[in-house]
Amino acid sequence: MSTPETVSPETASAPPKAEADSKFREEIEKRRTFAIISHPDAGKTTLTEKLLLKGGAIHEAGEIKARKADRFAMSDWMTMEKERGISVTSSVMQFPYRGYELNLLDTPGHRDFSEDTYRVLTAADSVIMVLDNANGVEQQTEKLMEVCRMQDTPIITFVNKMDRHGLPPLNILEDIEETLDLETVPLSWPIGMGNRFRGTYNLYRDELHLFSHADMEGEHERLPIADLNDPQLDEVLGDQADDLRFDVELVREAGDKLDLQAYLEGRQTPVFFGSALSNFGVGDMFDAFVEVAPPPQPRPTVTREVSPYEKDFTGVAFKIQANMDPKHHDRMAFVRVCSGTFEKGMEVIHHRTGQTMRLNNATTFMAQDREGVDTAYPGDIIGIMSHGRVKIGDSFSQGEPLHFTGVPSFAPEHFRKVRLDDPFRSKHLGKGLQQLSEEGAIQAFRPLRGNDYVLGAVGELQFDVTLDRLENEYNVEAHLTGVPYTCCRWVDGPAEDLEDFEADHRDRLFRDADGDLAYLALSDFRLERTMEDWPRITFASTKQHTAE
Repeated sequence: MSTPETVSPETASAPPKAEADSKFREEIEKRRTFAIISHPDAGKTTLTEKLLLKGGAIHEAGEIKARKADRFAMSDWMTMEKERGISVTSSVMQFPYRGYELNLLDTPGHRDFSEDTYRVLTAADSVIMVLDNANGVEQQTEKLMEVCRMQDTPIITFVNKMDRHGLPPLNILEDIEETLDLETVPLSWPIGMGNRFRGTYNLYRDELHLFSHADMEGEHERLPIADLNDPQLDEVLGDQADDLRFDVELVREAGDKLDLQAYLEGRQTPVFFGSALSNFGVGDMFDAFVEVAPPPQPRPTVTREVSPYEKDFTGVAFKIQANMDPKHHDRMAFVRVCSGTFEKGMEVIHHRTGQTMRLNNATTFMAQDREGVDTAYPGDIIGIMSHGRVKIGDSFSQGEPLHFTGVPSFAPEHFRKVRLDDPFRSKHLGKGLQQLSEEGAIQAFRPLRGNDYVLGAVGELQFDVTLDRLENEYNVEAHLTGVPYTCCRWVDGPAEDLEDFEADHRDRLFRDADGDLAYLALSDFRLERTMEDWPRITFASTKQHTAE
Protein backbone atom coordinates (compact mmCIF):
# COMPACT_ATOMS: atom_id res chain seq x y z
CA MET A 1 0.00 0.00 0.00
CA SER A 2 1.27 3.47 -0.88
CA THR A 3 0.63 6.89 0.54
CA PRO A 4 -0.51 9.96 -1.37
CA GLU A 5 0.98 13.21 -2.49
CA THR A 6 -0.38 16.07 -4.57
CA VAL A 7 -0.52 15.05 -8.23
CA SER A 8 -0.32 17.12 -11.38
CA PRO A 9 -1.29 16.20 -14.94
CA GLU A 10 1.70 18.09 -16.32
CA THR A 11 4.01 15.38 -14.96
CA ALA A 12 2.42 12.74 -17.20
CA SER A 13 4.46 11.76 -20.23
CA ALA A 14 3.00 12.61 -23.64
CA PRO A 15 3.66 11.26 -27.12
CA PRO A 16 5.71 13.28 -29.64
CA LYS A 17 3.92 16.42 -30.74
CA ALA A 18 6.04 17.55 -33.68
CA GLU A 19 3.18 17.46 -36.12
CA ALA A 20 0.53 18.96 -33.85
CA ASP A 21 -0.33 22.65 -33.78
CA SER A 22 -1.32 24.22 -30.47
CA LYS A 23 -5.14 24.06 -30.94
CA PHE A 24 -5.01 20.46 -32.12
CA ARG A 25 -2.74 19.55 -29.22
CA GLU A 26 -5.10 21.26 -26.78
CA GLU A 27 -8.09 19.31 -28.13
CA ILE A 28 -6.25 16.02 -27.70
CA GLU A 29 -4.96 16.70 -24.21
CA LYS A 30 -8.34 17.65 -22.78
CA ARG A 31 -9.88 14.34 -23.86
CA ARG A 32 -10.34 11.35 -21.59
CA THR A 33 -11.61 8.09 -23.08
CA PHE A 34 -12.40 5.65 -20.29
CA ALA A 35 -14.53 2.72 -19.17
CA ILE A 36 -16.08 1.76 -15.83
CA ILE A 37 -15.76 -1.86 -14.70
CA SER A 38 -17.30 -3.69 -11.76
CA HIS A 39 -18.85 -6.88 -10.51
CA PRO A 40 -22.68 -7.01 -10.75
CA ASP A 41 -24.47 -4.85 -8.16
CA ALA A 42 -21.32 -3.00 -7.09
CA GLY A 43 -22.92 0.28 -8.19
CA LYS A 44 -21.49 0.91 -11.66
CA THR A 45 -24.74 2.14 -13.21
CA THR A 46 -25.42 4.46 -10.28
CA LEU A 47 -21.89 5.86 -10.44
CA THR A 48 -22.25 6.37 -14.21
CA GLU A 49 -25.43 8.36 -13.68
CA LYS A 50 -23.78 10.56 -11.06
CA LEU A 51 -20.90 11.31 -13.43
CA LEU A 52 -23.38 12.22 -16.17
CA LEU A 53 -25.23 14.45 -13.72
CA LYS A 54 -21.98 16.20 -12.78
CA GLY A 55 -21.20 16.73 -16.45
CA GLY A 56 -24.67 18.13 -17.13
CA ALA A 57 -25.40 15.34 -19.60
CA ILE A 58 -28.57 14.28 -17.76
CA HIS A 59 -30.71 16.08 -15.19
CA GLU A 60 -32.29 13.15 -13.34
CA ALA A 61 -30.77 9.81 -12.39
CA GLY A 62 -32.79 6.85 -13.68
CA GLU A 63 -32.05 4.76 -10.62
CA ILE A 64 -32.82 1.07 -10.40
CA LYS A 65 -35.91 1.33 -8.19
CA ALA A 66 -37.46 3.89 -10.52
CA ARG A 67 -37.44 1.36 -13.37
CA LYS A 68 -40.56 -0.11 -11.84
CA ALA A 69 -42.17 3.14 -12.92
CA ASP A 70 -41.02 2.54 -16.52
CA ARG A 71 -37.88 4.62 -16.23
CA PHE A 72 -34.53 3.09 -16.92
CA ALA A 73 -30.87 4.04 -16.74
CA MET A 74 -29.70 6.39 -19.46
CA SER A 75 -26.95 3.97 -20.43
CA ASP A 76 -29.30 0.97 -20.82
CA TRP A 77 -31.49 1.00 -23.93
CA MET A 78 -32.13 -2.55 -25.17
CA THR A 79 -35.53 -4.13 -24.50
CA MET A 80 -34.06 -6.76 -22.20
CA GLU A 81 -32.11 -4.12 -20.27
CA LYS A 82 -35.24 -2.08 -19.67
CA GLU A 83 -37.21 -5.14 -18.53
CA ARG A 84 -34.54 -6.67 -16.28
CA GLY A 85 -32.82 -3.51 -15.06
CA ILE A 86 -29.36 -4.74 -16.06
CA SER A 87 -26.72 -3.74 -18.58
CA VAL A 88 -26.02 -6.44 -21.18
CA THR A 89 -24.48 -4.42 -23.99
CA SER A 90 -21.97 -1.61 -24.15
CA SER A 91 -22.80 1.99 -24.96
CA VAL A 92 -20.95 5.27 -25.42
CA MET A 93 -21.60 8.56 -23.69
CA GLN A 94 -19.82 11.81 -24.53
CA PHE A 95 -20.01 14.80 -22.20
CA PRO A 96 -17.93 17.74 -20.88
CA TYR A 97 -16.58 18.14 -17.35
CA ARG A 98 -14.40 20.92 -15.94
CA GLY A 99 -13.10 21.86 -19.38
CA TYR A 100 -12.34 18.26 -20.35
CA GLU A 101 -14.14 16.32 -23.10
CA LEU A 102 -15.03 12.86 -21.82
CA ASN A 103 -15.85 9.70 -23.75
CA LEU A 104 -17.33 7.13 -21.36
CA LEU A 105 -17.48 3.59 -22.71
CA ASP A 106 -20.14 1.95 -20.57
CA THR A 107 -19.71 -1.81 -20.20
CA PRO A 108 -22.16 -4.49 -19.04
CA GLY A 109 -22.09 -5.23 -15.34
CA HIS A 110 -23.95 -8.56 -15.49
CA ARG A 111 -21.92 -11.64 -14.56
CA ASP A 112 -22.65 -13.22 -17.96
CA PHE A 113 -21.31 -10.32 -19.99
CA SER A 114 -20.20 -10.79 -23.59
CA GLU A 115 -16.86 -10.36 -25.28
CA ASP A 116 -18.24 -7.00 -26.44
CA THR A 117 -17.10 -5.86 -23.00
CA TYR A 118 -13.57 -7.08 -23.68
CA ARG A 119 -13.34 -5.21 -26.97
CA VAL A 120 -14.72 -1.98 -25.54
CA LEU A 121 -11.99 -2.05 -22.90
CA THR A 122 -9.37 -2.21 -25.66
CA ALA A 123 -10.70 1.14 -26.96
CA ALA A 124 -10.31 2.87 -23.57
CA ASP A 125 -7.21 4.73 -22.38
CA SER A 126 -8.05 4.29 -18.68
CA VAL A 127 -10.53 2.63 -16.34
CA ILE A 128 -12.50 3.40 -13.20
CA MET A 129 -12.95 0.22 -11.13
CA VAL A 130 -15.93 0.12 -8.75
CA LEU A 131 -15.82 -2.20 -5.73
CA ASP A 132 -18.58 -3.00 -3.23
CA ASN A 133 -17.15 -2.31 0.23
CA ALA A 134 -18.86 -5.43 1.58
CA ASN A 135 -17.34 -7.80 -0.98
CA GLY A 136 -14.06 -6.32 -2.16
CA VAL A 137 -12.66 -7.77 -5.37
CA GLU A 138 -15.11 -10.21 -6.98
CA GLN A 139 -14.87 -12.68 -9.84
CA GLN A 140 -16.21 -10.43 -12.59
CA THR A 141 -13.73 -7.71 -11.68
CA GLU A 142 -10.87 -10.21 -11.88
CA LYS A 143 -11.91 -11.27 -15.39
CA LEU A 144 -12.16 -7.68 -16.59
CA MET A 145 -8.79 -6.89 -15.04
CA GLU A 146 -7.22 -9.60 -17.21
CA VAL A 147 -8.21 -7.57 -20.27
CA CYS A 148 -6.89 -4.35 -18.71
CA ARG A 149 -3.56 -6.04 -18.13
CA MET A 150 -3.23 -6.87 -21.83
CA GLN A 151 -2.52 -3.19 -22.48
CA ASP A 152 -1.42 -2.01 -19.01
CA THR A 153 -4.51 0.18 -18.63
CA PRO A 154 -4.33 2.81 -15.84
CA ILE A 155 -6.95 2.18 -13.15
CA ILE A 156 -8.53 4.40 -10.49
CA THR A 157 -10.57 2.58 -7.81
CA PHE A 158 -13.81 3.76 -6.20
CA VAL A 159 -14.86 1.77 -3.11
CA ASN A 160 -18.63 2.16 -3.05
CA LYS A 161 -21.43 1.86 -0.49
CA MET A 162 -19.54 3.20 2.49
CA ASP A 163 -22.87 4.25 4.01
CA ARG A 164 -23.46 0.51 4.49
CA HIS A 165 -21.48 -1.86 6.69
CA GLY A 166 -18.67 -3.73 4.96
CA LEU A 167 -15.03 -4.75 5.16
CA PRO A 168 -12.51 -2.54 6.98
CA PRO A 169 -10.81 -0.19 4.49
CA LEU A 170 -7.36 -1.70 5.14
CA ASN A 171 -8.74 -5.15 4.32
CA ILE A 172 -10.09 -3.84 1.01
CA LEU A 173 -6.71 -2.36 0.10
CA GLU A 174 -5.03 -5.65 0.98
CA ASP A 175 -7.56 -7.54 -1.14
CA ILE A 176 -6.83 -5.33 -4.16
CA GLU A 177 -3.09 -5.78 -3.77
CA GLU A 178 -3.17 -9.56 -3.28
CA THR A 179 -5.95 -10.46 -5.72
CA LEU A 180 -5.18 -8.05 -8.55
CA ASP A 181 -1.46 -7.53 -7.95
CA LEU A 182 -2.00 -3.75 -7.92
CA GLU A 183 -0.24 -1.40 -5.54
CA THR A 184 -2.82 0.79 -3.78
CA VAL A 185 -2.56 4.44 -2.77
CA PRO A 186 -5.62 5.85 -0.96
CA LEU A 187 -6.33 9.47 -1.87
CA SER A 188 -9.33 9.68 0.44
CA TRP A 189 -10.04 7.89 3.70
CA PRO A 190 -13.47 7.00 5.12
CA ILE A 191 -14.58 8.08 8.59
CA GLY A 192 -16.59 5.12 9.86
CA MET A 193 -19.07 3.14 7.77
CA GLY A 194 -22.73 2.21 7.80
CA ASN A 195 -24.72 4.23 10.32
CA ARG A 196 -21.44 5.65 11.70
CA PHE A 197 -20.26 6.90 8.31
CA ARG A 198 -19.41 10.59 8.79
CA GLY A 199 -17.60 11.34 5.54
CA THR A 200 -14.11 11.16 4.06
CA TYR A 201 -10.80 12.90 4.57
CA ASN A 202 -9.13 14.08 1.35
CA LEU A 203 -5.54 13.00 1.90
CA TYR A 204 -3.83 15.27 -0.58
CA ARG A 205 -5.91 18.42 -0.13
CA ASP A 206 -6.31 18.18 3.66
CA GLU A 207 -10.07 18.63 3.42
CA LEU A 208 -12.76 17.04 5.52
CA HIS A 209 -15.86 16.11 3.54
CA LEU A 210 -18.90 15.63 5.73
CA PHE A 211 -21.62 13.16 4.83
CA SER A 212 -25.33 13.91 5.17
CA HIS A 213 -28.23 11.66 4.22
CA ALA A 214 -30.28 14.83 3.76
CA ASP A 215 -28.15 15.94 0.79
CA MET A 216 -28.35 13.03 -1.62
CA GLU A 217 -27.83 14.85 -4.93
CA GLY A 218 -25.98 18.08 -4.14
CA GLU A 219 -22.52 19.02 -2.98
CA HIS A 220 -21.72 17.77 0.50
CA GLU A 221 -20.10 20.07 3.04
CA ARG A 222 -16.32 20.55 2.69
CA LEU A 223 -14.27 21.71 5.65
CA PRO A 224 -10.65 22.82 4.92
CA ILE A 225 -8.40 22.17 7.91
CA ALA A 226 -4.80 23.08 8.64
CA ASP A 227 -3.84 19.50 9.50
CA LEU A 228 -5.15 16.49 11.41
CA ASN A 229 -4.47 18.23 14.72
CA ASP A 230 -6.95 20.97 13.86
CA PRO A 231 -9.43 21.19 16.79
CA GLN A 232 -12.28 21.47 14.27
CA LEU A 233 -11.91 17.72 13.77
CA ASP A 234 -12.86 17.06 17.40
CA GLU A 235 -15.74 19.53 17.27
CA VAL A 236 -17.24 17.91 14.17
CA LEU A 237 -16.34 14.23 14.61
CA GLY A 238 -16.24 13.75 18.37
CA ASP A 239 -14.73 10.41 19.36
CA GLN A 240 -14.21 9.48 15.69
CA ALA A 241 -11.59 12.23 15.29
CA ASP A 242 -8.88 10.19 17.04
CA ASP A 243 -9.80 7.11 14.98
CA LEU A 244 -9.29 9.17 11.82
CA ARG A 245 -5.92 10.49 13.03
CA PHE A 246 -4.72 6.97 13.81
CA ASP A 247 -5.89 5.58 10.44
CA VAL A 248 -4.35 8.39 8.38
CA GLU A 249 -1.03 8.17 10.24
CA LEU A 250 -0.97 4.43 9.61
CA VAL A 251 -1.79 4.88 5.91
CA ARG A 252 0.83 7.59 5.41
CA GLU A 253 3.56 5.51 7.01
CA ALA A 254 2.67 2.29 5.19
CA GLY A 255 4.51 2.76 1.90
CA ASP A 256 5.66 4.93 -0.97
CA LYS A 257 3.96 8.05 -2.26
CA LEU A 258 1.73 8.16 -5.31
CA ASP A 259 3.82 7.35 -8.37
CA LEU A 260 2.02 8.84 -11.36
CA GLN A 261 4.14 6.85 -13.81
CA ALA A 262 3.31 3.60 -11.99
CA TYR A 263 -0.39 4.51 -12.28
CA LEU A 264 -0.05 5.28 -16.00
CA GLU A 265 1.68 1.92 -16.50
CA GLY A 266 -1.14 0.05 -14.74
CA ARG A 267 0.93 -0.96 -11.70
CA GLN A 268 -0.59 1.35 -9.07
CA THR A 269 -4.18 2.39 -8.42
CA PRO A 270 -5.32 5.53 -6.55
CA VAL A 271 -8.25 4.61 -4.26
CA PHE A 272 -11.25 6.72 -3.23
CA PHE A 273 -14.08 5.86 -0.83
CA GLY A 274 -17.68 7.03 -0.97
CA SER A 275 -21.29 6.28 -1.86
CA ALA A 276 -22.46 6.61 -5.45
CA LEU A 277 -26.13 6.41 -4.47
CA SER A 278 -25.67 9.32 -2.06
CA ASN A 279 -23.41 11.13 -4.54
CA PHE A 280 -20.74 11.27 -1.85
CA GLY A 281 -17.05 11.04 -2.75
CA VAL A 282 -17.87 10.87 -6.46
CA GLY A 283 -16.73 14.43 -7.12
CA ASP A 284 -13.43 13.88 -5.29
CA MET A 285 -12.68 10.80 -7.33
CA PHE A 286 -13.74 12.35 -10.64
CA ASP A 287 -11.79 15.57 -10.09
CA ALA A 288 -8.63 13.56 -9.52
CA PHE A 289 -9.44 11.26 -12.43
CA VAL A 290 -9.63 13.97 -15.10
CA GLU A 291 -6.37 15.47 -13.81
CA VAL A 292 -4.25 12.30 -13.76
CA ALA A 293 -5.88 10.01 -16.33
CA PRO A 294 -3.97 9.90 -19.62
CA PRO A 295 -5.11 11.73 -22.75
CA PRO A 296 -5.51 9.66 -25.95
CA GLN A 297 -2.61 7.26 -26.30
CA PRO A 298 -0.75 5.82 -29.32
CA ARG A 299 -2.47 2.83 -30.94
CA PRO A 300 -0.65 -0.22 -32.36
CA THR A 301 -0.87 -1.29 -36.01
CA VAL A 302 0.67 -4.22 -37.87
CA THR A 303 3.47 -2.00 -39.18
CA ARG A 304 3.97 0.76 -36.60
CA GLU A 305 2.50 2.70 -33.68
CA VAL A 306 0.21 5.62 -34.56
CA SER A 307 0.53 8.75 -32.43
CA PRO A 308 -2.67 10.74 -31.78
CA TYR A 309 -0.72 13.90 -32.66
CA GLU A 310 -0.22 12.89 -36.30
CA LYS A 311 -1.99 15.18 -38.78
CA ASP A 312 -3.65 12.51 -40.94
CA PHE A 313 -6.94 11.02 -39.76
CA THR A 314 -7.00 7.36 -38.74
CA GLY A 315 -9.66 5.34 -36.94
CA VAL A 316 -10.58 1.78 -36.01
CA ALA A 317 -13.99 0.14 -35.58
CA PHE A 318 -14.12 -1.66 -32.24
CA LYS A 319 -17.87 -2.30 -32.02
CA ILE A 320 -20.83 -2.87 -34.34
CA GLN A 321 -24.37 -2.39 -33.05
CA ALA A 322 -27.40 -3.41 -35.09
CA ASN A 323 -30.87 -1.93 -34.67
CA MET A 324 -30.10 0.93 -32.30
CA ASP A 325 -33.14 2.42 -34.04
CA PRO A 326 -35.45 -0.61 -34.56
CA LYS A 327 -37.66 1.37 -36.94
CA HIS A 328 -34.85 1.62 -39.47
CA HIS A 329 -32.94 -1.64 -38.78
CA ASP A 330 -29.74 0.37 -38.84
CA ARG A 331 -26.20 -0.89 -38.24
CA MET A 332 -23.82 1.45 -36.54
CA ALA A 333 -20.04 1.06 -36.44
CA PHE A 334 -18.39 2.61 -33.38
CA VAL A 335 -15.07 4.08 -34.54
CA ARG A 336 -12.37 5.42 -32.25
CA VAL A 337 -10.50 8.34 -33.76
CA CYS A 338 -6.83 7.38 -33.36
CA SER A 339 -5.08 10.36 -34.95
CA GLY A 340 -5.75 13.53 -36.91
CA THR A 341 -9.05 15.39 -37.13
CA PHE A 342 -12.33 13.95 -38.39
CA GLU A 343 -14.29 16.42 -40.50
CA LYS A 344 -17.79 15.89 -41.83
CA GLY A 345 -17.77 14.86 -45.50
CA MET A 346 -14.13 13.79 -45.53
CA GLU A 347 -13.04 10.86 -47.67
CA VAL A 348 -11.22 7.94 -46.04
CA ILE A 349 -9.97 4.60 -47.25
CA HIS A 350 -11.67 1.54 -45.80
CA HIS A 351 -8.60 -0.69 -45.84
CA ARG A 352 -10.23 -4.12 -45.64
CA THR A 353 -12.13 -3.45 -48.87
CA GLY A 354 -9.76 -0.92 -50.41
CA GLN A 355 -12.72 1.34 -51.14
CA THR A 356 -13.01 5.07 -50.50
CA MET A 357 -15.81 6.15 -48.18
CA ARG A 358 -17.21 9.65 -47.75
CA LEU A 359 -18.20 10.19 -44.11
CA ASN A 360 -21.18 12.52 -44.43
CA ASN A 361 -23.38 11.35 -41.57
CA ALA A 362 -21.13 10.49 -38.63
CA THR A 363 -22.67 10.88 -35.18
CA THR A 364 -21.69 11.26 -31.55
CA PHE A 365 -23.52 9.45 -28.77
CA MET A 366 -25.34 9.88 -25.51
CA ALA A 367 -26.36 6.24 -25.03
CA GLN A 368 -29.23 5.74 -27.51
CA ASP A 369 -29.41 9.44 -28.41
CA ARG A 370 -27.35 10.50 -31.41
CA GLU A 371 -26.54 13.76 -33.07
CA GLY A 372 -24.51 14.67 -36.13
CA VAL A 373 -20.89 15.62 -35.64
CA ASP A 374 -18.88 18.01 -37.81
CA THR A 375 -15.50 17.58 -36.11
CA ALA A 376 -13.93 14.95 -33.87
CA TYR A 377 -10.47 14.49 -32.39
CA PRO A 378 -8.31 11.57 -31.20
CA GLY A 379 -10.00 9.74 -28.34
CA ASP A 380 -13.49 10.64 -29.58
CA ILE A 381 -15.92 7.90 -30.59
CA ILE A 382 -17.93 8.50 -33.75
CA GLY A 383 -20.69 6.40 -35.25
CA ILE A 384 -20.69 5.45 -38.92
CA MET A 385 -23.69 3.86 -40.61
CA SER A 386 -22.19 0.63 -41.90
CA HIS A 387 -25.04 -1.06 -43.85
CA GLY A 388 -23.12 -4.29 -43.42
CA ARG A 389 -19.89 -3.01 -44.98
CA VAL A 390 -17.91 -2.35 -41.79
CA LYS A 391 -16.73 -5.13 -39.49
CA ILE A 392 -15.07 -5.13 -36.08
CA GLY A 393 -11.38 -4.32 -36.44
CA ASP A 394 -11.74 -2.43 -39.73
CA SER A 395 -9.28 0.44 -40.11
CA PHE A 396 -9.73 3.80 -41.82
CA SER A 397 -7.20 6.42 -42.86
CA GLN A 398 -6.63 9.18 -45.36
CA GLY A 399 -3.95 7.31 -47.23
CA GLU A 400 -1.39 5.10 -45.48
CA PRO A 401 -2.62 1.47 -45.41
CA LEU A 402 -2.59 0.99 -41.64
CA HIS A 403 -4.08 -2.08 -40.00
CA PHE A 404 -4.84 -1.51 -36.33
CA THR A 405 -4.41 -4.46 -33.95
CA GLY A 406 -5.60 -5.19 -30.45
CA VAL A 407 -9.34 -5.73 -31.21
CA PRO A 408 -9.72 -9.44 -30.41
CA SER A 409 -12.34 -12.17 -30.48
CA PHE A 410 -12.11 -14.61 -27.60
CA ALA A 411 -12.82 -18.32 -27.84
CA PRO A 412 -16.32 -18.94 -26.47
CA GLU A 413 -16.79 -20.97 -23.30
CA HIS A 414 -20.45 -21.96 -23.69
CA PHE A 415 -22.23 -23.54 -26.66
CA ARG A 416 -25.80 -24.14 -27.85
CA LYS A 417 -27.45 -25.37 -31.04
CA VAL A 418 -30.12 -23.04 -32.42
CA ARG A 419 -33.40 -24.51 -33.72
CA LEU A 420 -36.06 -22.63 -35.66
CA ASP A 421 -39.70 -22.82 -34.59
CA ASP A 422 -40.66 -21.98 -38.20
CA PRO A 423 -38.32 -23.61 -40.77
CA PHE A 424 -39.41 -21.10 -43.44
CA ARG A 425 -37.60 -18.37 -41.49
CA SER A 426 -34.16 -19.90 -42.10
CA LYS A 427 -32.96 -17.02 -44.30
CA HIS A 428 -34.00 -14.52 -41.65
CA LEU A 429 -32.20 -16.58 -39.02
CA GLY A 430 -29.03 -16.63 -41.10
CA LYS A 431 -29.19 -12.86 -41.62
CA GLY A 432 -29.81 -12.21 -37.92
CA LEU A 433 -27.00 -14.47 -36.73
CA GLN A 434 -24.60 -13.00 -39.29
CA GLN A 435 -25.30 -9.46 -38.11
CA LEU A 436 -25.26 -10.35 -34.41
CA SER A 437 -21.95 -12.17 -34.95
CA GLU A 438 -20.42 -9.21 -36.76
CA GLU A 439 -21.27 -6.91 -33.87
CA GLY A 440 -19.85 -9.41 -31.35
CA ALA A 441 -23.11 -10.15 -29.52
CA ILE A 442 -22.69 -13.87 -30.20
CA GLN A 443 -20.45 -16.16 -32.23
CA ALA A 444 -22.26 -18.25 -34.82
CA PHE A 445 -20.58 -21.37 -36.23
CA ARG A 446 -21.81 -23.18 -39.36
CA PRO A 447 -20.68 -26.84 -39.53
CA LEU A 448 -18.72 -28.13 -42.51
CA ARG A 449 -21.08 -31.10 -42.38
CA GLY A 450 -24.74 -30.24 -41.71
CA ASN A 451 -26.80 -27.05 -41.51
CA ASP A 452 -27.62 -26.33 -37.86
CA TYR A 453 -25.88 -23.30 -36.40
CA VAL A 454 -23.96 -23.71 -33.16
CA LEU A 455 -23.77 -20.57 -31.06
CA GLY A 456 -20.79 -19.80 -28.86
CA ALA A 457 -20.67 -17.22 -26.06
CA VAL A 458 -18.29 -15.98 -23.39
CA GLY A 459 -21.21 -15.62 -20.95
CA GLU A 460 -24.44 -17.65 -20.93
CA LEU A 461 -26.65 -14.56 -20.71
CA GLN A 462 -25.72 -13.87 -24.34
CA PHE A 463 -27.87 -16.81 -25.41
CA ASP A 464 -30.92 -15.15 -23.83
CA VAL A 465 -29.92 -11.84 -25.41
CA THR A 466 -29.62 -13.52 -28.83
CA LEU A 467 -33.06 -15.17 -28.66
CA ASP A 468 -34.60 -11.92 -27.46
CA ARG A 469 -33.02 -9.89 -30.25
CA LEU A 470 -33.81 -12.48 -32.93
CA GLU A 471 -37.48 -12.24 -31.96
CA ASN A 472 -37.70 -8.47 -31.46
CA GLU A 473 -35.39 -7.28 -34.22
CA TYR A 474 -35.54 -10.00 -36.89
CA ASN A 475 -38.98 -11.54 -36.26
CA VAL A 476 -37.41 -14.97 -35.81
CA GLU A 477 -38.63 -17.31 -33.05
CA ALA A 478 -36.12 -19.96 -32.13
CA HIS A 479 -35.01 -22.09 -29.21
CA LEU A 480 -31.68 -23.51 -28.09
CA THR A 481 -30.60 -27.04 -27.27
CA GLY A 482 -27.49 -28.35 -25.61
CA VAL A 483 -24.41 -29.58 -27.47
CA PRO A 484 -21.46 -31.58 -26.12
CA TYR A 485 -18.75 -29.05 -26.99
CA THR A 486 -16.71 -27.50 -24.17
CA CYS A 487 -14.04 -25.40 -25.92
CA CYS A 488 -13.18 -23.80 -29.23
CA ARG A 489 -10.00 -22.95 -31.11
CA TRP A 490 -9.43 -21.25 -34.43
CA VAL A 491 -7.19 -23.43 -36.59
CA ASP A 492 -4.69 -22.64 -39.33
CA GLY A 493 -1.54 -24.07 -40.82
CA PRO A 494 0.18 -25.13 -44.04
CA ALA A 495 -2.34 -25.85 -46.79
CA GLU A 496 -1.46 -29.56 -47.08
CA ASP A 497 -1.66 -30.17 -43.32
CA LEU A 498 -4.87 -28.17 -43.05
CA GLU A 499 -6.46 -30.22 -45.83
CA ASP A 500 -5.56 -33.48 -44.02
CA PHE A 501 -6.81 -32.06 -40.72
CA GLU A 502 -10.16 -31.12 -42.29
CA ALA A 503 -10.52 -34.62 -43.72
CA ASP A 504 -9.91 -36.25 -40.33
CA HIS A 505 -12.00 -33.87 -38.17
CA ARG A 506 -14.79 -32.72 -40.47
CA ASP A 507 -17.49 -33.48 -37.88
CA ARG A 508 -15.85 -31.10 -35.40
CA LEU A 509 -15.02 -28.26 -37.79
CA PHE A 510 -17.06 -25.11 -38.33
CA ARG A 511 -16.84 -21.75 -40.11
CA ASP A 512 -17.50 -18.61 -38.10
CA ALA A 513 -19.20 -15.47 -39.42
CA ASP A 514 -15.90 -14.32 -40.96
CA GLY A 515 -15.41 -17.65 -42.72
CA ASP A 516 -12.52 -18.64 -40.46
CA LEU A 517 -12.10 -22.31 -39.57
CA ALA A 518 -12.80 -23.32 -35.95
CA TYR A 519 -12.40 -26.64 -34.14
CA LEU A 520 -14.96 -27.37 -31.40
CA ALA A 521 -13.71 -29.96 -28.92
CA LEU A 522 -15.70 -32.30 -26.69
CA SER A 523 -13.30 -31.82 -23.74
CA ASP A 524 -10.08 -30.12 -22.76
CA PHE A 525 -8.41 -33.53 -22.81
CA ARG A 526 -9.57 -34.16 -26.39
CA LEU A 527 -8.32 -30.74 -27.44
CA GLU A 528 -4.89 -31.36 -25.91
CA ARG A 529 -4.60 -34.75 -27.64
CA THR A 530 -5.59 -33.24 -30.98
CA MET A 531 -3.01 -30.48 -30.60
CA GLU A 532 -0.32 -33.08 -29.84
CA ASP A 533 -1.32 -35.14 -32.88
CA TRP A 534 -1.21 -32.13 -35.22
CA PRO A 535 1.89 -30.10 -34.26
CA ARG A 536 1.93 -28.16 -37.56
CA ILE A 537 -1.62 -26.88 -37.00
CA THR A 538 -2.08 -23.76 -34.85
CA PHE A 539 -4.94 -23.73 -32.32
CA ALA A 540 -5.70 -20.13 -31.29
CA SER A 541 -7.86 -19.10 -28.33
CA THR A 542 -8.09 -15.50 -29.59
CA LYS A 543 -8.49 -14.04 -33.04
CA GLN A 544 -7.32 -10.54 -33.91
CA HIS A 545 -9.62 -8.35 -35.98
CA THR A 546 -7.63 -6.26 -38.45
CA ALA A 547 -8.42 -4.70 -41.81
CA GLU A 548 -6.12 -7.13 -43.59
